[in-house]
Amino acid sequence: MSAARGLAMVVGLAVLGGATIAGVYAPPDGLITLVLLLAIGLVQLALAHTIAAHRAALGSLRRQFQVGLALAIGVSLAGIGAVALAMFVSPHDALVLGLMLVFSAALGAYSASLLAAGVLGDVRSVQGAVKAVGEGRLDVSARTTASDELAELAHAANEAASILAVREAERDAAWKAHRDLIAAVSHDLRTPLTSLRLLSEAIEDEVAGPDERTRYLGEISNQIGSLGHLVDDLFELSRLEAGDIEWTMAQVELDELVGEAVETLQPQARAKGIKLLSTVPAGTAPARANPERLQRVLFNLLQNAIRHTPTDGSVWVLAESAGDHVELEIADSGEGIDASDRERVFEPFFRGARSRAGEGAGLGLAISRAIVEAHGGRIWLAESTSGTRVRLSLPTAGV
Repeated sequence: MSAARGLAMVVGLAVLGGATIAGVYAPPDGLITLVLLLAIGLVQLALAHTIAAHRAALGSLRRQFQVGLALAIGVSLAGIGAVALAMFVSPHDALVLGLMLVFSAALGAYSASLLAAGVLGDVRSVQGAVKAVGEGRLDVSARTTASDELAELAHAANEAASILAVREAERDAAWKAHRDLIAAVSHDLRTPLTSLRLLSEAIEDEVAGPDERTRYLGEISNQIGSLGHLVDDLFELSRLEAGDIEWTMAQVELDELVGEAVETLQPQARAKGIKLLSTVPAGTAPARANPERLQRVLFNLLQNAIRHTPTDGSVWVLAESAGDHVELEIADSGEGIDASDRERVFEPFFRGARSRAGEGAGLGLAISRAIVEAHGGRIWLAESTSGTRVRLSLPTAGV
């Protein structure tokens, strides 16, 4: 409360008290009462504001409460003495009145101390939780015994600790992913670099004959091509995850897109004795997508399915409308994916227990997921009793 509002309260109560006494007894008594009340009120108001301005020097909340209570009782007793002298109240009556005031004040102090103990306990609980968070312990919770402002403060502190815990978990996960990425890149670079070093040393030392040199140069070219593809994939994935996307969206007819992908990969499927089939029902809604990027996803998924399907197996593509989205499914009759690997197959460089060495850097599914999500869609593994079913959902062109 401001000093001006406190002064207005004191003057108003003093005038009300003086008017009451004047009406009951006599105007002179009312005037004396007004003066006494103003004197007592102004002294207490001045002392209260002085104490409030120097709270820091008093220390704990308990001590502040004790000083405030002592001020109220002391000024009230002084007021009783002044009334006794000014209005010729007998010493006996003044003493009895003073004792009653002290007795009432003691009971009031006891009642207030019970409330203060609860308040101080809540303050210490919040204080302890905040200190624990400052020390790095985020599994703490501030508990209070009432539904008041301190409870709101405790709730805010608990929410802050929870948010910090989530952020810390995300940071740890990001650091782990960063370390795993560096380890995976290092692993995928080591093999081709080692091969390049050995092949180049063989050529430099003239150990190999002309025919072998020609073969070694071909292998060097293949290894350089693999390194180039790895760098290109890493660059594309980093751009996708950073949101650095400048694509032109268009209405994509899925029967044409699927047909082109299947026709392009038919020779690869036939070479392994695999049937590559597709089904796009008439009337399937067109997707809103970038044709080249969506084709990249389809190629990644189909090549992965062909790679993991044995001879005489089948790979098929299905497209269908699903409300305001259109869904694509790429399924195969291969060995499937272990249950323990299903949640991680779309992570960069992840190779499950059934993956085969030398079949790419493990970025195809990660890039596919990033492209699909950049289109506002999603990609997931569907349940399957045999083989693998990868489904993706994209907004239709009308959305």
